Amino acid sequence: MEKKQGFLSALKEEIVRGLSPSRSRSNSPAITASSMSGLLYRKKNSKDTSSYAAQPEPLIGKSRSSRPMVGEALSPLIEGPDPDGGVGEHKQSGPGLGQWMKGQLSRTPSVTSLAYKRSDLRLLLGVMGAPLAPVHVSTLDPLPHLSIKDTPIETSSAQYILQQYMAASGGQQVQTSIRNAYAMGKLKMIVSESETPTRVVKNRNVARAVESGGFVLWQMNPDMWYVELSVGGDKVRAGCNGKLIWRHTPWFGAHTAKGPVRPLRRALQGLDPRATASMFADARCIGEKNINGEDCFILKVLADPQTLKARSEGPGEIIRHVLFGYFSQKTGLLVHMEDSHLTRIQSIGGDAVYWETTINSFLDDYRPVEGIMIAHSGRSAVTLYRFGEVAMSHTKTKMEEAWTIEEVAFNVPGLSVDCFIPPADLKSGSFNEACELPHDERGKSAMALVALHAKVAALDISDDSCADNMTWKTEV
Repeated sequence: MEKKQGFLSALKEEIVRGLSPSRSRSNSPAITASSMSGLLYRKKNSKDTSSYAAQPEPLIGKSRSSRPMVGEALSPLIEGPDPDGGVGEHKQSGPGLGQWMKGQLSRTPSVTSLAYKRSDLRLLLGVMGAPLAPVHVSTLDPLPHLSIKDTPIETSSAQYILQQYMAASGGQQVQTSIRNAYAMGKLKMIVSESETPTRVVKNRNVARAVESGGFVLWQMNPDMWYVELSVGGDKVRAGCNGKLIWRHTPWFGAHTAKGPVRPLRRALQGLDPRATASMFADARCIGEKNINGEDCFILKVLADPQTLKARSEGPGEIIRHVLFGYFSQKTGLLVHMEDSHLTRIQSIGGDAVYWETTINSFLDDYRPVEGIMIAHSGRSAVTLYRFGEVAMSHTKTKMEEAWTIEEVAFNVPGLSVDCFIPPADLKSGSFNEACELPHDERGKSAMALVALHAKVAALDISDDSCADNMTWKTEV
C-alpha cells in the first residue's frame, strides 16, 4: 500500500510540474488539455492497458500543434515554430503507461530524443522544404517549334517528347488560358538513414519517427509563386514576386536567394505542366530507361556556368546542377524526375567541404482538373552526401517524403500581385541550397547529426504492456 501511494505521489508531482507555466515545454493550453485527458484515461483503465492501446487519445480541435490526419481538413498554418517542438503530438501516438512514465521520470533520454528529432526536422525542411529548379524559365515564353532541319537529333527528339507531353497534359491552348493556380496537399517526411565511415544508423521505427504536415502553393503569371509548408510544428515559407526569390525559416529568418528567378521544384512534381515543359524546352534526349515497369524517354537540363556563378556566394560555390526528366512512352506524362547539385564550401583556414544533394521524385495518380492532368500523389527519396579531403569525414544521410494533393484550382478570383510581396525584414545574402546550416556548423553538422542518432540508438525502450514499442538499433 505504501509503495502504491509513493507511486501516485510521484505521479501527482509530475502532473503538477507538467501543468506548471514555468516549464518551457508546456506553454500550449491545447497540449495541456490533451495530456490531462490522456492521464485521466490511463488512470481509469490502468488495469487494462490493451484497451487503451486500441483506442488512442482524441485530438483537440483547437490544438495548434496537432497535425492533419488522413481524411481531415488541414488546420490553419501557424506563424513560426511550435513552442512545444512537436512533443505533444508524439504523446498522442498511443504509448503505454510504462513507456510514458519512463519518459517523464527520466529527463535525459527525453531531452536527447527531442534534440534528435529537432535536428532531423531542421535537416528535412532545409533540404526538402522548398527546393528550386536549376535554371530560369518563364511560362510566358513560347515553346520551341518542332524542327528537324539543321537540328541535332537529341534536341529535335526532346522537342517532340515535349509536344507529346503538352498534348497529354491537356493541350497548350488550355494551359495558356491559366492565369493563376492554387494547390493544397498533405505530406510526410522522415530521415531514414545516416551513415559515417564507421557506422550506419537506420530508422527502425518509421511510424513514430515520421513527421507529418501539409503545404499550400499559389502561383500567378508571370513567374510569381508563394508556398507555405508546415511540418512537425515548424513552418517554411518561400516566394517569388517575379524579380527575386526569398525564403523564411524559423532558424534563419527571411533571406533572399542569389541568381535568376527560378520555379519551385515542388510545382514541377506534376502540378504545373506548362512550367515543366518550359523547364525542358532546351533539354537534350539522352536515352531511354524503364521506370517501375514503364518505358520512358530521358531529357536532361544542365545549368550553365553563368547561372551557377550568379547563384554562388561567399564560401559557397555551386559547381553543377542537373535535372533529368523521365517521360512515359505510353502516356507521354512525366513519371520520374531526378535532381542533383553539388556545392563546394570553403571554410576559413580549413579544407573544402562538398555537399552533393540528389532528389529522386516519382509521380503517380494523374487525374484531370479542369482539363489539365495533375499528379495527385508522389514520393521523393533524397540523398545528402558530404565529403572532403579526409575520408573519415564523409557522411551520407537519406531522407524520404510522400505527398498527396487534396485540392487544385485554376484562375482563382481575387488573387493579385499583393499576395506575392516579400517580407519587410529580408536580409542580404542567400540561403545555402545544398543544406541549410549555420556557417559555424557546416564543417561538423553531419557528424553531430550522426552522434545524435547514436545517442538515441543507445536507448532501448521496450515494455510488454505497450502496444507501440520503440527500439533503436545501431549497425556497425
